[in-house]
Amino acid sequence: MRHLVHLLVLMCCLCLPSRLSAQDVQVADSIVVDSTLQVSLLTCSPGFASYELYGHTALRVHSTQYDYDVVFNYGVFDFKQEHFVWRFVLGECDYMCAASEYYIFEHDYRMRGSSITEQVLNLLPIEASELTSALLANCQPENSVYRYNIFRSNCTTKARDMIEAYVRGVVRYPARAPRYTFRQILHQFTADSPWDEAGNDLLLGADVDTLLCERDEMFAPIYMMWYADSAMIDRGAWGCTPLVRERRVLLEENSDLLQQSEAAEPTFFLTPAQLFWGLLCATLLLGYWEVRRRRVVWGVDAVLMTLQGIAGILIVFMSLFSEHPAVDSNWQAWLLNPLPLFFVYPVVRADIRGERSVYHAGAAAVLVAFLLLSYVIPQHFSSITMPLALLLLSRTVVHLWIYRLSR
Repeated sequence: MRHLVHLLVLMCCLCLPSRLSAQDVQVADSIVVDSTLQVSLLTCSPGFASYELYGHTALRVHSTQYDYDVVFNYGVFDFKQEHFVWRFVLGECDYMCAASEYYIFEHDYRMRGSSITEQVLNLLPIEASELTSALLANCQPENSVYRYNIFRSNCTTKARDMIEAYVRGVVRYPARAPRYTFRQILHQFTADSPWDEAGNDLLLGADVDTLLCERDEMFAPIYMMWYADSAMIDRGAWGCTPLVRERRVLLEENSDLLQQSEAAEPTFFLTPAQLFWGLLCATLLLGYWEVRRRRVVWGVDAVLMTLQGIAGILIVFMSLFSEHPAVDSNWQAWLLNPLPLFFVYPVVRADIRGERSVYHAGAAAVLVAFLLLSYVIPQHFSSITMPLALLLLSRTVVHLWIYRLSR
């Protein structure tokens, strides 16, 4: 369940800004004729908490004439919403656009140790004014909520779409090679968090393993920043101008604070791959002992089949009922599904009586087929999938072997 929550919040950095007051809105209305008005794309570097791994994007509106400096953030959600966790699981996550003073926004990331990079957009005064008005409107209670999608509608894509909607022209992004898949981009940010990476890979199916177009890669904040650097605004007869007028670092990364944050995160001394390969070795040694004595340790089967079935309930439920993208194309449901739960009792009873159970022959056939087809299935599997499949297969082989020796 921990990794499920990690997946569901993987592209949002939680920020708790205050909403604009009526006075703020009045000031903003006067900004329409402000020649010093600037709109910027803010990109915050990743942290070490699960929801911080991917960085964050926001929009900043700054006016020196009116001393107005506000950040608009599309990555806000409220844990107190009714049935929040259940809606998270179903993929019916409602996020909000909210605004806060820039100094509050900067303080949050300063305390975390992350950097903030600002890209001042090369907008016409009328474009900046209209975009500011639209952002203010989006923060009103009746307009602030939107349906969140990890890859298609998150804090980064919403900021990009708002910019494009109020540019008088077409924003053209550079072609880039090589291109990546969603999973490969996620892996770039979870490389130092193997448990988060394994949890993501366990839940995400084959749909995240197809090559993306440049626009799709912009779901990640840092990728959006890179693309914005080289993007051009095509204004037709008026020519092309760079999307970004100026790039500057507003807040430097603090390595000491980041190390403190990393140290504060709960860790396990083994990676998921190390743990499951170790469990496989232990299971093989147990199986050797069982074959030598022609006796099955039925408690191991009861625990393994129960855990396998519980994990399978999660994966199958997500595949069938969740609106989250890419969870319905998960081939790992072959390996982790609820069926073992229906066979725990008859298998344990057969183990105690020394009898044969038809479950093991069927499970062995499915596991062998999965292992053979895994080389052609168009999905990158979690680091725990192969050792887990071999572990489960070893248990079925031990049962079939002992039954054959006992005949």
